Amino acid sequence: WLCGGVQVNYHTLSDFRKDHGEALDELLSANVATLIAAGVVKLRQVAHDGMRVRASAGAGSFRREDKLEGYLEAARERVAQLKAELEADPGKADRARQAARLRAAREREARVAEALARLPELEAIKRRQGKAADQARASTTDAEATVMKMGDGGFRPAYNPQLASDVDSLVIVGVEVATVGSDQGQMVPMIEQVRERCGQAPEAWLVDGGFVGHQQVEQASAHTTVYGPVPAAKDKAVDPHQPKPNDSPAVAAWRARMGTDEAKAIYKNRAATAECVNAHSRNRGLQQFRVRGLAKVKCVVLFFALAHNLMRMASLAPEMLALGKGASAVSGIGA
Repeated sequence: WLCGGVQVNYHTLSDFRKDHGEALDELLSANVATLIAAGVVKLRQVAHDGMRVRASAGAGSFRREDKLEGYLEAARERVAQLKAELEADPGKADRARQAARLRAAREREARVAEALARLPELEAIKRRQGKAADQARASTTDAEATVMKMGDGGFRPAYNPQLASDVDSLVIVGVEVATVGSDQGQMVPMIEQVRERCGQAPEAWLVDGGFVGHQQVEQASAHTTVYGPVPAAKDKAVDPHQPKPNDSPAVAAWRARMGTDEAKAIYKNRAATAECVNAHSRNRGLQQFRVRGLAKVKCVVLFFALAHNLMRMASLAPEMLALGKGASAVSGIGA
């Protein structure tokens, strides 16, 4: 009755969880817009961080190109064999079982093909790391998962969810998922997402050393003020906060800014915000994904972001959820 007569089973719940990425993203935008209008989210400072989460794939599922090509050929032969058997005797008693085996074989073929298709991207990453391209391996279970170095120092198949959170409220205002272990190159796309979602850029953008690169700082500085650590100079006698001859104006300003006491005080808010939000996500079960593929993984992360923001609303503005009585302590709510 609660579901309007719709049968609820595993597939119903699974499809709901993984097939509504666009709607979930729009819901997050509506949620953030409501909190901005109410004065809960101020966008004075936003902390951005990545957190590596185990993928639903085993380390043993990763194969190099020659192995993948062999698996793909074998999978195609198996599909052809099962299809021929099914067509030869369509009235067979175990037709349903044969059809299931054929479907499983086709799914296996598709997964191996996806792994082969991702190899060029992984080979390019190996080259940038100064390693041999033929060392690249892709998973036959989840082709979009990547072996990453985890927080405990081990290497496992994972995704790299990116969360941008408002410092004043700890509300998540930006969500993305990267398929590489490095955070380099993730800052500018997230700033663009937050600008589009919120209708404005935050005054300050706080990131750790994994995000800061000269090109990223230069592009980001057109919209916000970047606060991120300046790498230490190889020569200990050189002050890293002094501009270098090849620095652009934006990079030079970033160097000088991070040498001030004011910037150091602002930067302290990064860990207090980003690490706190990450910890909440871990405590709510974001330890390992139970779905496979980037699109499905992002849906799961969006669910976590929405749940997190709902809890923040209950804490900061209960009247927005019809909780409690009286005027809210948050300016602009319950007035």
